[in-house]
Amino acid sequence: MRVLVDVSHPAHVHLFRNAIAELDDRGHAVRVVSREKDVTTDLLDAYGIDHVPLSAKAGGAAGVAREWTARGARLLRQVAGFRPDVVLSRLNPTAAYVSRLVGAPNVVFHDTEQAGLLDRATTPFASVVCTPAEFARDAGTHQIRYEGYHELAYLHPARFDPDPRRLTDAGVDPDEPFSVVRLVEWSAHHDAGAAGFDPDTVRELVDRLGESGAVYLSSEGALPDDLAPYEAPVAPDAAHDLLAYADCYVGDSGTMATEAALLATPTVRYDPYESSMGNFETLAELGLVDSIADERAVVERAVELAADPDAADRWRRRRRRLLGEKIDVTAFMVELAEEVGTS
Repeated sequence: MRVLVDVSHPAHVHLFRNAIAELDDRGHAVRVVSREKDVTTDLLDAYGIDHVPLSAKAGGAAGVAREWTARGARLLRQVAGFRPDVVLSRLNPTAAYVSRLVGAPNVVFHDTEQAGLLDRATTPFASVVCTPAEFARDAGTHQIRYEGYHELAYLHPARFDPDPRRLTDAGVDPDEPFSVVRLVEWSAHHDAGAAGFDPDTVRELVDRLGESGAVYLSSEGALPDDLAPYEAPVAPDAAHDLLAYADCYVGDSGTMATEAALLATPTVRYDPYESSMGNFETLAELGLVDSIADERAVVERAVELAADPDAADRWRRRRRRLLGEKIDVTAFMVELAEEVGTS
């Protein structure tokens, strides 16, 4: 079987990397096409995944249109030459259109109810749309719901065991208390009308969390000069090791909030949308993620958790309960790819 995997965001690297390795181990030919956005290609290189860059992130509506038009043409050439039996992608209209054009089934993984236009432009053209069981939208008769999250494709205990050496090699002591603060750029298609932390709030988080231990910032954009010294020193592919040993996570990234929760790290998520998302409703019910819309309340809750010596034990108990109800998403992904690609 020939499998093409479209990776256009750092989160997609993590979503698909174990499936790529397992499909290869099972004797299938796998081709990965990539996009130069943030650390996407750096992560692929770090994991030793061969890939073909098709485009680089562009700015502005006109730039995005030019990029994705060119990407579609290049992807069509890749697909025509490789002749995949199945195409795996995250919510990506280009992959869906090209797959439909050449008659290759496209399996789409989707977990963001707020995707809006991108959802409507992609899912009707996909062969299969895979969503978590809690996903609050109906994607049609070709939707498959599974008991898991994208993040369990790489953070399920069968797939990930945190390595403290990745931290000590970077100068972080995993045995000493520390917090992680994540800042996203809020420039994605589904971020219109919302914004992340105010810079002064970030400074307050650094100061007040610093009373309980070290503070490490993870940011999609460049940090101001006064915050740059707090940038997390670990390599991009060691971010999950950092999260696993943290005493508290706080940030405006939904993905990293889920990751932290699945690693049993006390988690506060800034949610300016006050949005309804199935994954976070479940994580909130289990007490694994505190989603808060008010910046002041976010700061207070994060400071409280960072100073609470019993918080980690509570999160570990809650994580065990969650994992008892969820699957190894990579195993599901590989089985589905083989089923669709050989049917």
